[in-house]
Order: sequence, then C-alpha cells, then structure tokens
Amino acid sequence: MDINALELRLDDLIKNCDELREENHALKNQQDNLIAERASLIEKSELARSRVESMIARLKAMELGT
Repeated sequence: MDINALELRLDDLIKNCDELREENHALKNQQDNLIAERASLIEKSELARSRVESMIARLKAMELGT
C-alpha cells in the first residue's frame, strides 16, 4: 500500500467516525425525547384511569342510593 492510498483510507475512516458521532448524538436526542413523551403518556393514562375509576365509583354510589 502506498502512502497516498493509506492517507485516503484514513480520511475515509475519519469521515465515517464523524458521521457516526453525529448519528449517535441525534439518536441520543431522539431517545431522550421518546423517554419524555413516554413519561407524559403514562401520566396522562394514569390520570384518565383515575377519572374513570372515580366516575365508576360515583355511578355505583348513585345506583345504591336509588
């Protein structure tokens, strides 16, 4: 292998490393966003479940009262 070919190969490796670093950073940001979105959805789901349980309890109380 001559020095020019080695230099070209090294440049390709550096370029690939930079691209992978950027992709990794983007994926970490996406993961953070998805984790936050999941937490929000879990919170909303728990709130909805609580409201439904409360409505059921009120309906049962009304049913027993009549």
